[in-house]
Amino acid sequence: MTAAVATGAPEPAIALRDLSVAFARPVLRHINLEIPKGCLYGLIGPGASGKSVLLKCLAGLLRPQHGQVQVLGKEVTQLDELGLSALRQRMGMLFQNNALFDFMTVAENIGFPLRQRGTPDAQIRERVKERLACVGLGGFEERLPSRLSGGQKKRVGVARATVAAAELVLYDEPAAGLDPVTSQRIFDLLRAEQRAAGTTVVMVSSDLDRLLPVTDRIGVLLEGKLVFDGSVEDAKSSPDEAVRQFVTGSPDGPL
Repeated sequence: MTAAVATGAPEPAIALRDLSVAFARPVLRHINLEIPKGCLYGLIGPGASGKSVLLKCLAGLLRPQHGQVQVLGKEVTQLDELGLSALRQRMGMLFQNNALFDFMTVAENIGFPLRQRGTPDAQIRERVKERLACVGLGGFEERLPSRLSGGQKKRVGVARATVAAAELVLYDEPAAGLDPVTSQRIFDLLRAEQRAAGTTVVMVSSDLDRLLPVTDRIGVLLEGKLVFDGSVEDAKSSPDEAVRQFVTGSPDGPL
């Protein structure tokens, strides 16, 4: 575990030090980043810039070749499977493939994190029903994932990620495949949940029109490098032309 800064500043929820990941080629290059507790952090960038890989490093699903990954006070790269399991119980996660259990009903999928924590069945049923109503799937409790559309699976994934009021939630494209109205509802829900619980959130999304208004800070990844970390307004006036172009959506620029 990395020690908190000696100045008395609160320990960040996430601290990355010289994080590097490579497969056939470098994917993340010397990432240094701190995200304070209670922040909704938007991670953006073009396709194949390393956003999903960074989330997997935070969740301990992928071990970097170099660097440190501190999450909720734990050095992820030093944890064994038991330690990783304990850390993940403090987290909520939604990745692009939704990762639903095909043999479980919708209610069982959403309630799974609560059962892992030993929550009483009555409380699980109540919380699952409330989560389904929030994502517009009331009455879907007994359906199997095979009977859901892609967008419905995504909403079930959102419900599961938020069911346990985790300390940290990671979202990878939470509104992908959803229509504009449902997408806006999902972003509004995620922001409201984050504010109510004071949760730290790291969210990857290509839907910048809906993501940027709900973020506290953003990071821009380009070719595996974190080229910007700050507010949306500062990104719009960044001296880096590529950052300005990506955040504003301008067709003119180096991208």
